[in-house]
Amino acid sequence: MSFSIGIIGLPNVGKSTLFKALTQQEVDISNYPFCTIDPNIGIVQVPDQRLKKISELIQPKKTTPTAIEFVDIAGLVKKAHKGEGLGNQFLAHIREVNAVIHVIRSFKDKDIKHIEDTLDIQRDIEITETELIMKDIETLEKHLNKIEGDIKARDKQALKEKQLIEKLQQHLNQGKPISDTTLTGEEIKIIKHLSLLTIKPMIYLINSKGTDDELEAIKALPQNTIPLDLKLELEMSELSEQEKQELNLESRLDVLIKTCYKILNLITFYTIKGGEETRAWTAEENTKAPEAGGIVHTDFQEKFIRAEVINYKDLIQSKTWKQAKTEGKIRTEGKEYTIKDGDILEFKI
Repeated sequence: MSFSIGIIGLPNVGKSTLFKALTQQEVDISNYPFCTIDPNIGIVQVPDQRLKKISELIQPKKTTPTAIEFVDIAGLVKKAHKGEGLGNQFLAHIREVNAVIHVIRSFKDKDIKHIEDTLDIQRDIEITETELIMKDIETLEKHLNKIEGDIKARDKQALKEKQLIEKLQQHLNQGKPISDTTLTGEEIKIIKHLSLLTIKPMIYLINSKGTDDELEAIKALPQNTIPLDLKLELEMSELSEQEKQELNLESRLDVLIKTCYKILNLITFYTIKGGEETRAWTAEENTKAPEAGGIVHTDFQEKFIRAEVINYKDLIQSKTWKQAKTEGKIRTEGKEYTIKDGDILEFKI
């Protein structure tokens, strides 16, 4: 099971700089609009101190962290929903990701031209979000026209869709993203096939040098807003751990990755394969044990009987799997067990 995060924003705000800092992949970060045309895709290991502690205890031959995918998407301009710039291509790529990091520039630099000529965090956020909202309005109108015949025939599912679309249209027409409204599980299922853009959870990343006026402007922004100096983060990503310690530098990219997990309602669980491998896995909250088994291996879901479960803290306290078993800290759980963040599981098939 893989999860992907799209990196979006106006041209020249630091999207590709962020992508390179995260992935250490060579990408074009030239100072001109649309230097990114096809999206860059990179897999990033999720920082995990718990996995490190488990491995120090077990000392396996191999330790494998879980990972998350980042997609650097071309810059957006006004009227993108009508095809301006790389609009249609840009918006199509957003449909394919699970969540979005919206990069907004707040630092001054005479050598890096802002596409709007001036700096204004709120305006730049509104430009991007307006384009996403306008595209969703267009998508809903097209779908409503498509099911018009079914509506006239009093098809129950089509009528449900019509009512929901009208509710969402009203919300979007007020300039609000769908993520701001409350949807039931059934409603989310009804519109899932439309791949709406503004339903996706969003992180606001302010590319900031950390000046007082920048930080004051950031205070008024929504939750899940993270200020980062992306140029500094890129420079740090090219240093060794020892060099960072000597220079007293600490990256905040870990905070960003953990926030991605939070907004997607993701958790981490672990498996220990004898003395061979200790591995971290990503799952959504409320995942049942057999489904977690399926993330590890298809057979584990199909042939699931039970799982032995211990929280990583309990294993660290007991020091060995055998000792934890003796102390009664390892439980046997069945098909209805919902896995918890930090669980270590051994699947029985």
